[in-house]
Amino acid sequence: MRVAGIGFREGAPMESLRWVLEAAEAQGGRADALATLPAKAAALRPLAEERGLALHAVAVGGIETPTRSARIAAMHGTGSVAEAAALVAAGAGARITVARITAPDAMATCAIAETGERPR
Repeated sequence: MRVAGIGFREGAPMESLRWVLEAAEAQGGRADALATLPAKAAALRPLAEERGLALHAVAVGGIETPTRSARIAAMHGTGSVAEAAALVAAGAGARITVARITAPDAMATCAIAETGERPR
């Protein structure tokens, strides 16, 4: 299963969300699902529906990530919301295959994690 985790600032435009997802998929292949924080899921739902993808709202506190933002660590207890959400939603044994990518306007990030599981 390939999950694209997306982190974004409040008010991030849909164009930024699409851009980071497309950039991550260009590096790691098409996502089977999207994942983000529970508080952000409603804002990401339109992109999930547009792409026909499941959307997982996951807790990310305490998840170790390959990249680390001090600001995100202070706010969410993990180094990257995008990477942590992808790892949690992909399930046991998941690994990051595309590290956090940031949109040109810095409003959104995306990372991809993969596991051998089939999409849920």
